[in-house]
Amino acid sequence: MQSPFIVELNEQNFHQTLEGSMQAPVLIHFWASMSQESADIIPDLRNLAQQYNGAFTLALVNCEEQQAIAAQFGIQALPTIALFMNGQPVDGLGGPQTLASVQAMLNKHLPSQEELDLNKALELIQQGSHAEALKILQTLPEELTQKGDVKLALADCLLETQQFDLASKLLEHIPLEYQDNYYKSLVAKLELHEQTANSPEVQALEKALQDDPSNLQTAHDLAIQYHQVNRDEEALDLLWSFLSKDLNAQDGNLKKAFMDILSALGQGNSIASKYRKQLYSLMY
Repeated sequence: MQSPFIVELNEQNFHQTLEGSMQAPVLIHFWASMSQESADIIPDLRNLAQQYNGAFTLALVNCEEQQAIAAQFGIQALPTIALFMNGQPVDGLGGPQTLASVQAMLNKHLPSQEELDLNKALELIQQGSHAEALKILQTLPEELTQKGDVKLALADCLLETQQFDLASKLLEHIPLEYQDNYYKSLVAKLELHEQTANSPEVQALEKALQDDPSNLQTAHDLAIQYHQVNRDEEALDLLWSFLSKDLNAQDGNLKKAFMDILSALGQGNSIASKYRKQLYSLMY
């Protein structure tokens, strides 16, 4: 199956391919079967184009079959590699090359892998795939995650995956120049959650537990209410305060509620992972 990032350049697609360098760089590799070095590197260049996943297009020119194109570029030796951006040549290599030297040339002009990952995460957010975007954002180096726009993206993902406490901490440290409409919409979403999360039912149960801290039924009911208003970390923390002393508290009802909340949060949730580890350490 032909990759969308790799083309065999000919007179029919020549102009379209070069016009494509207005959107993404085009790496043109001039080769011929009579030049063993120029042919041998092609599989590595193909793999490289796949790894970069559209960050550049690889255009292969068989100079034996496309002599007019080779002549137009004035190719004197094989292999020859030329990098085009915005319709113009910006760099190139002549003679036999290692893959590392090709990568070094590309790295001078292309975004880093971390920047490509960030762009992918931002695309996922636009598509509504916040959980997938969050996994990528959490792997980025600190110099990127400390930037205001990346913090906003992280906060967005945390809100959508119901990790409200972590989102709140991030939103408290957004630089002033990034406090735009996007920031304001995230703050509004957090405030709406906080208003809902502090319902009269929750307040009444909190008061009841404060008056009788050892009442297991009240603790159970409050944890369920916390979970229903997405205060899951507080729910798990409350249940764990009893389960850590007695796994079978309230005839196993507290453990069941605890497991139900972990299950609802799923495997990828950092809060669930924390409490799941604590439970396993006690059980095994």
